[in-house]
Amino acid sequence: MELRPARRVSLLGHPEVNERWLQEQIANDPALLGLGDLDVRDMERRQPGAGRLDLLLSDPETLDRYEVEIQLGATDESHIVRTIEYWDIEKRRYPQYNHNAVIVAEDITSRFLNVVGLFNGFIPLYAIQLQGIEVDGAFTIVATRVLDPIVLGTEEEDAGETVDRSYWERKTSAGSLKLADEMLRLIREVAPDLQLKYNKDYIGLASAGVARNFVTLLPRKNYMTAEFSIPRSDELAEWLSESELPVRTAKWSLTGSSNGRAHRIDITDREIAEHGGVLLDLVRRAHAAYRA
Repeated sequence: MELRPARRVSLLGHPEVNERWLQEQIANDPALLGLGDLDVRDMERRQPGAGRLDLLLSDPETLDRYEVEIQLGATDESHIVRTIEYWDIEKRRYPQYNHNAVIVAEDITSRFLNVVGLFNGFIPLYAIQLQGIEVDGAFTIVATRVLDPIVLGTEEEDAGETVDRSYWERKTSAGSLKLADEMLRLIREVAPDLQLKYNKDYIGLASAGVARNFVTLLPRKNYMTAEFSIPRSDELAEWLSESELPVRTAKWSLTGSSNGRAHRIDITDREIAEHGGVLLDLVRRAHAAYRA
């Protein structure tokens, strides 16, 4: 018996298919979306002050969550807005998880891809196109991922060219590099396996070649700026004010991130000699925050 060729069938116009049916198919087999072996956390999840999220999926290993909105036919502006709104609500309610917005539609248009391309990278967004296929009378659904979240570069990737110690000696002075050595001595009291890693833009820390920049250093001609990555708090601010060290905060870290954790101190031999204990305590706090 000769099989008839496969043909695409419109889901929107199919007499036995609606969004609820499609929602149940995905809930019964979340792997259909091609996002991995996910669990169903909820269906028709009520959103405070909004509507209902079609599906909330989660990864049992990473605990990442996926806010899924489904639409038959071509995606449109309301579908995009609704998906992002529900993703944002869930992200605010449960910030301990990584959240991903997932748009599922029968037709992902080029116009849609152009629009979401404007904010992809700021919002982790998947776009999945579902097509109904009929083969010799049997009906099935095929999913194609047409958009994945942009993976943002790491601070290590943005550190610029890797250099050696002589580069910094030429750029600054041998004296400021000795201050970096003194800071490394303090750092090794907390993490003995660390080494200085000389980047073109700053000196970081690494263990077996892997960056661990909870403290970063920027040598100058006559001093060195040390930056400690510690979450801001009233307790920390009060403790720093009592330390008599000239600590300042910065929105942007030396590594280029904007995590609001940058605490900077300009260090000379005097700070090392008179405030070594405070600097060591800062190292401990930054290391603890980094490992948390």
